[in-house]
Amino acid sequence: MSVTDAGDDADLIVINGRVLTMDGDNPAAEAVAVKDGAIIAIGSRAAIEELKGTGTKVIDAEGGSVIPGFIEAHMHLFGGAAELDNLHLAGVHGFDALRDAIQFFAAARPNAKLLIGAGVDYAVLSEPVTRHHLDRIILDRPFVMSASDHHTMWANTKALEQAGLLHGRQLGPGNEIVMGADGLASGELREGEAFGPILEFFGQNRTRLGLTGMEPEPYPSAEELAADRDLMHRGLEWCARHGITSIQNMDGNLYQLELLAGLEAEGRLICRTKIPFHFKNFMALAMLEKASGMAATYNSEWLSSGMVKVFYDGVLDSWTAVMVDDYADRPGWRGEPLFTPEHFVEVAVEADRRGLQIAVHSIGDGAVRAVLDGYQAAQENNGKRDSRHRVEHIEVITPTDVPRFAELGVIASMQPPHPPGALNFPLEPTISRIGRERWPLSYAWRTLKDAGARVVFASDWPVSPVDPILGIQAAVMRKPWAEGLADQSFSLHEALAGYTVEGAYSEFMEHRKGVLKPGYLADLVVLSADIERTAPEALHTVRPVTTICGGKITYQA
Repeated sequence: MSVTDAGDDADLIVINGRVLTMDGDNPAAEAVAVKDGAIIAIGSRAAIEELKGTGTKVIDAEGGSVIPGFIEAHMHLFGGAAELDNLHLAGVHGFDALRDAIQFFAAARPNAKLLIGAGVDYAVLSEPVTRHHLDRIILDRPFVMSASDHHTMWANTKALEQAGLLHGRQLGPGNEIVMGADGLASGELREGEAFGPILEFFGQNRTRLGLTGMEPEPYPSAEELAADRDLMHRGLEWCARHGITSIQNMDGNLYQLELLAGLEAEGRLICRTKIPFHFKNFMALAMLEKASGMAATYNSEWLSSGMVKVFYDGVLDSWTAVMVDDYADRPGWRGEPLFTPEHFVEVAVEADRRGLQIAVHSIGDGAVRAVLDGYQAAQENNGKRDSRHRVEHIEVITPTDVPRFAELGVIASMQPPHPPGALNFPLEPTISRIGRERWPLSYAWRTLKDAGARVVFASDWPVSPVDPILGIQAAVMRKPWAEGLADQSFSLHEALAGYTVEGAYSEFMEHRKGVLKPGYLADLVVLSADIERTAPEALHTVRPVTTICGGKITYQA
């Protein structure tokens, strides 16, 4: 038995399980003992039961897997929680189906100021969606719906009029209000500056402020604060329900940290959460002092900061991702970066100088290259350190940039549910945007891992379902788009590591979590079946039945 000096009886033991520790020195066991929020022993059922006292809680895993708690390395907690009540349109295709879903949703919410749909496929209709399509569905109430990637929204005329967007508006680089032949907004709004005014006009903006780095103005009332804390808690409960014990949020501001600190004071912070400062292209470098302040104030094992999040580009489907060469289906266009390369270098050098970790949304191969260039410049200016800077998404990469991840010590943060063809993501229009010549290095997890990169997995919730087991299934069952392309799939253990071991590494916590080991934090999840003996196509049937974070049960089926 692997054990610390346990002393008194265990607070909690998990027995009769297939314990998959993710610890190479002690990979499997039957039971786990926990005390004071930490693991004190791992071993046989008989050995662990010796630590049971009269007050010890016993959880019978009934032969199911017991694994480290999932670490969700890229998600949007506040916005995801807000979307739980939105109209979910994933998988809806055709005008009639779209009409029926929207009208049914609207009829059930007669007092809603703004009706919001989410998860829309870009190919939901056989032609580009316009406000005229939406007006035929709902004319007299403002309605918007977001693409599954959350980088495009479509609005009806009522919403555009009330938010003052019908006649267009000057926006920053990489953002666009698509205009129609009649000189008015078509209804398609690309990126946050384009659709943000609608959400702000209808009071839906506080959950999105983390994507701007800004704070609510005016500061919320006591009633609004309580409502926002409850919303955050609902998101945490949703995560715990899916076996998640740690969250690395990918939008953030001081307000989110204050909400979570309030939950911690109330005993309702049930997932360990890391919140970044979101740096935008209009900010002065001096704004990074705020990120340093957040890092200094919030640095516990339950609530922390210390990261700067940046968006360098958009997404492939709306041609806003930045490419090295032209889009396959749009000659002459490579996307418009949100930062110039020179500006990003300045930001990377300064953030790195402050000892902050940097995570940058980079979809296109042009964005990936520019961000790696920025990280290289930071090393050249500040000296090499264990910075663990990250590139988020990496949906396309060039061959010359693949080895740079390992060379620079940069983490590849990727999302198994995102490749076209995975889960409910359609093949088109994405694969046509990319072009066949770039397919071999699209969503290239295996290629990056084999080249020595540390690859961490996540969902990007609410872009895709938060469920890590669905992500694991997507990673294991990944299939090439065409014959002759490299197999980018992961083994089950590699995929599990992407949601546990690598998640801990990506937040400098590999000495405290990500594996089940005496002395480590008691963050674990009991599954409904033995995941190692479950066929890949049936992995989605394996469900968390008990989630434990810090030795406390945070979810039980």
